[in-house]
Amino acid sequence: MMRDTLEIRVLDRIARKRRDVFLRDDFTDLGGYDQVGRVLRSLVREGRLVKIGYGLYTRAKASPFDGTPAPVKGIQSLMTEALKRLGIKPVATQFERDYAAGRTTQVPTGRTIGVTRRVRRKIGYNGAIVRFERARPSLD
Repeated sequence: MMRDTLEIRVLDRIARKRRDVFLRDDFTDLGGYDQVGRVLRSLVREGRLVKIGYGLYTRAKASPFDGTPAPVKGIQSLMTEALKRLGIKPVATQFERDYAAGRTTQVPTGRTIGVTRRVRRKIGYNGAIVRFERARPSLD
């Protein structure tokens, strides 16, 4: 009986999961640290995954504009899911709270995410890096 390669096992695991953000640690039981890293790098080169941060990957599909690999979801939903996977609770930023309360009419861009604790990672893709805002107690 022929054994599946590590790449096939990683792709099978990705296909079985419902989530779109994957940690490198999700695949540690399949092989060694370096082996898993090589497979993930090759999947990024092939355009099946997009690296969005240190040890963070997301599903990819071809962009309708230029055919380059792009994440399957928007940046804000991906970053929120990535933070949850890292154990960090995302919350509304001050700007989002002001918009929701009607104190401003400018729509938040979604490039800033409120967090409850310090985040030292850079998370983003293709030059679009998300900023993090420490949540302050609301005065409302």
